[in-house]
Amino acid sequence: MDLKDIKDPGFLKDLSIAECEALSADIRKFLVEKLSKTGGHFSSNMGVVELTIALHKAFDSPKDKIIFDVGHQGYVHKILTGRAKDFDTLRQTNGLSGFLKREESAHDVYEAGHSSTSIAAAAGMLFARPFQSSIGHVVALIGDGALASGMALEALNFLGHYPDKNPIIVLNDNEMSISENVGHLARMMTNLRMRRSYRSLRRRTGRLVPKRLRGFTSKVEKRLKGFLTGTTYFESIGYQYFGLLDGHDFKQLLKAFEVAKKSNQPTVIHVRTLKGKGYEPSEQDALGKWHGAPPFHIENGEFMKRSIESELPYTGVVARMLERKAETQKDFYVVTPAMIGGSDLHRFQQRFPDQLIDTGIAEATAMTLSCSLALSGTGVFLTMYSTFLQRAYDQVLHDVARQKANLVVGVDRSGLVGADGDTHQGIYDIPMLSHIPGVTIAQPKDSEELLSLFAYAFEQHQGPIFIRYPKEDTRFEPSMLENVVPAEKTWTKLTGGAKGTIIAFGPIVDSLRSLIAEENLDVTLINARFIKPLDTKLLDIVDTSKPLVVYEESILQGGLGSSICHHFAKQGKALHKVKTMGFEETFVEHGKRSELLKRYGLAPEDVIETMKALIDEA
Repeated sequence: MDLKDIKDPGFLKDLSIAECEALSADIRKFLVEKLSKTGGHFSSNMGVVELTIALHKAFDSPKDKIIFDVGHQGYVHKILTGRAKDFDTLRQTNGLSGFLKREESAHDVYEAGHSSTSIAAAAGMLFARPFQSSIGHVVALIGDGALASGMALEALNFLGHYPDKNPIIVLNDNEMSISENVGHLARMMTNLRMRRSYRSLRRRTGRLVPKRLRGFTSKVEKRLKGFLTGTTYFESIGYQYFGLLDGHDFKQLLKAFEVAKKSNQPTVIHVRTLKGKGYEPSEQDALGKWHGAPPFHIENGEFMKRSIESELPYTGVVARMLERKAETQKDFYVVTPAMIGGSDLHRFQQRFPDQLIDTGIAEATAMTLSCSLALSGTGVFLTMYSTFLQRAYDQVLHDVARQKANLVVGVDRSGLVGADGDTHQGIYDIPMLSHIPGVTIAQPKDSEELLSLFAYAFEQHQGPIFIRYPKEDTRFEPSMLENVVPAEKTWTKLTGGAKGTIIAFGPIVDSLRSLIAEENLDVTLINARFIKPLDTKLLDIVDTSKPLVVYEESILQGGLGSSICHHFAKQGKALHKVKTMGFEETFVEHGKRSELLKRYGLAPEDVIETMKALIDEA
C-alpha cells in the first residue's frame, strides 16, 4: 500500500497477520529512504515497527491513550496516524517534528523529549478517566533503559498500589538485559499464564484450597515463578507480568494485548526487540551510532562526510581533551548519565574503561555522585546536555554549590540544537544556574578557548564551574592539545571603538568581529567568556552614554544581559541606548539553527544592524 494514503490507524483492524508483516516491510523501506536524506532517530524506530502496528491494531487510538516515552520511537506511530506524506520535512524548519507533538495529531496524546515520563503521565490519565469519557485504555510504552530512571520506578511503584486503575505498561527491551535461558523460561511461563484454562485453574484452585493454606500456596507459587522467570519485582509491587515476548511476532503481541485489555489489574508486557531491525548497518551497531543518525548512503550505510575535515564537534574536542587528561591522571573519572555515544566517549571508554562511570538515565545521581567524588579529593568531570541538566537542578543547588565542590561540568548542546526542537534547546541553563551562589559559568568562542577554559577549570578554579559548548563543529588539530595555557578569569576586548559596545559570548563572537571589520564599524566588541561572575573591571569602563548591545543565545530573563543591567543599576549608571538580544520567554521549535536565528532576529547580521540603528538614533 502507499503509506502516504494512510489517514488513521483504523484500517489495521481488518489486516491479517500476513498483511501486517507486509506493512512492516513497507514501513522499514520507507524509513530507510526518508531518513537517509533527513537524518533522525533511526534504529529505535526500525526496532518498533511490529510493536507499533500491533499497538494500533489492538487498541483504538486516540480514545485509547498510547503514551510514547521520549518519542524517539514515534516515527512509525506518525506514519500510521496519517503523516507519512510529511516525512520529507521531518525535523526541518516548519516541518514534521522528530518527537510527538499534540498540535500535529489527536493521536499524540502526550509530548516528551526527556525519558522516563510515560508511566507518570499514564497515572494522570488513569486518575482522570472516571471523569472523562474520552479516555479508554491507557498504555505506556517505555524502554528498558528509561525504566531504570528514578522517575519511572517511582511511578511504577505508585501505580502498583492502585489495582483498579489497570495501566498497561509495555516494556520494550532492546539491550539483551535478560539472558537467553531466563528469557526462554519466561516465555514458557507467559504462555501458561495467558492460557484461559490456566487462568481458570488458578481461580478454581483458590476456591478448593482451605483458607488457612491459601497464603502458603500463594507464596510457593510466587517463588516458583520467581525461580523460573527471575521477574518477581513487577509482581511484588502489584503487576501481572507477561514476558519475555518476541516484539516482532504479531501473534504473541496481539494475544498479550488482548489479555491485558480484559484484565482487571496493572499489567507489564515485556517485549524483546532488535534495535535497527531491517537494515544491516544499524542491526550491527553496538555503539549507538544509529540512534540519532545523520543523513547516510543507503547502499553502504556510510554517513555523509563533514564538509571540512579539519573540524570536529565541540563534543569531540572535549572528548580528546579528556583522553589526554586520563593519560596522566589515574585518579580521574569521567561521569555521564547514559550519554557515552552522545558525548563522543567511545574512544575514552575503550582506552580507559575503569575511569568512565555511566549512571544510566539518572542525571540527579550523576550530579551527586560527581559531587561526592570531588569532595573526596578525586578528579572528576561530569558531562551532561544542557537540556538534561534541568533534571539535576536540586543537586546542583543543594549538593554541589552549597558544599563548594570543586566540580567541573561540561554543559553540552548549549544554545540552539536545531532539529531536536523545543524539548532539547539548550537555552535555559544560564538563568537556571546564574542565581545559585558560588557557581561559575563560562563559554568559549572557539576550540582553543575551550581548551584554555578547561585547563583553568582543572588546574586553578575553586568551586563548581559549568563550561558550556554548542552542538556545532569547530576547528581542531591534535597539536592544539599541547601546552595549553589556562585562561584568565576575565573578559577580553577584541575590538576598540568609540560609538558603542557589543558584549557577547560563544562562537558568534568571531562572526561579529568579522562583520565589524567588513563594515568598518567604530564599536567595541567584548568577549564575555565568563558569563558568571561578570568582569566588573571591564564593565566599569564601558561608556554607558553610548549604545550597548548584549547578545546571548539564551533566554533573556536571568541571563547575561539581565546581570549586566542589574550591575549598572547598582552603580547608579543610566543606560541611554541598551538592547539585550536573546530569546524572550518562549519554547523554540525545531529547524535549522541558522534559520531559527534568522526567524528570531538573532543572526550575527541582526546584531550588527541593531547596533547601527542605535548609533543612528544617538
